[in-house]
Parts: sequence; structure tokens; C-alpha cells
Amino acid sequence: MRLTDEQVQIIRSTAYRFLGDKARVCLFGSRVKDNGKGGDIDLCFETDQVLVNRAEVICRIYAALVLAFGDRKIDIVVKDADTPPVRIFQIAERTGVYL
Repeated sequence: MRLTDEQVQIIRSTAYRFLGDKARVCLFGSRVKDNGKGGDIDLCFETDQVLVNRAEVICRIYAALVLAFGDRKIDIVVKDADTPPVRIFQIAERTGVYL
């Protein structure tokens, strides 16, 4: 996994801040591979809560991570209790690493 311990901690604390202390976050995509270079940071945030406005939560998480990491390509998906099954969530779960 190509994230520093500090980056992992920032991502986790951001998840807890916006989704509660039972939130889960999974890194997937190219950053999972230790021998790769570059690539965006693909993150899947999960909660058992029902989010009133999932798009707003995605924007808040994204903004917090951009402020923390600077100008980086970050892709975020959020799955709550009402999110229908979508292939991207299956891919993240199957190929990703939970932080």
C-alpha cells in the first residue's frame, strides 16, 4: 500500500469526523500495489448510518482531504445504509485494503 502512516491516520480521522466512529474506509485502485508509482488515491468510505445528503458528505470529505494533502487526485465514493449495490463498491471490497 502506497500511503504513509500519516496519510492513513488523516484519512481515518476524516472518516470518523464525517461518518462517526464506526465508519470504515477502504483504499483501492493503483495505490494498493506496493510496486507502482503515482496514481490517484481511490477511497471508499462506508457507514451503517443513513445519510440525509450523501453528495454533501462526499464534498465535505473531499475538501478535508484536499486541505490535508494538497493538490492531489483523490476519488471518493461513499456507501451508506441506503446505497443500492453498485459495481464500484464490489470492486473496492474485493480488491481494496481497509485502513
